[in-house]
Amino acid sequence: MPLPESIRRAWIDTDYRVRVPYGGFASIRCGKPLPMPLLAMLRHADDPWGYLTAWNPAGVALPLATNRIRQRRLRDELRGDRQRFVGGIGVGPADWREPSLFVPGMTYAQLDAMARRFGQLGVVRGTGAGPAELHELM
Repeated sequence: MPLPESIRRAWIDTDYRVRVPYGGFASIRCGKPLPMPLLAMLRHADDPWGYLTAWNPAGVALPLATNRIRQRRLRDELRGDRQRFVGGIGVGPADWREPSLFVPGMTYAQLDAMARRFGQLGVVRGTGAGPAELHELM
């Protein structure tokens, strides 16, 4: 079953921000190339990358404390899998915000499996400088 169009549109319109060295952030936007500061985080120019969160599984809002615990578990699992990651925050319509992680070098299969373990309905992903895409997991 595909995502409702309203949710899909909100996700496509979200500004997926990633903290960059020396301050500030770079924004990932669906359909746009990966920004240069994030491309520099890839080991190879054609590496895959992903952007995911553990917050609000299946789009169900959870208490702040619960979401923080879930996000900590996601970071712990990524570390256990020896994945590098950088903190970020998705900023969507109506000023919706959700802490997230940019994971350079994570294969699509690994990204999808991790997102599913945390109950996510979709992820943003791409390869090298290519365009970011919303990938639905339903």
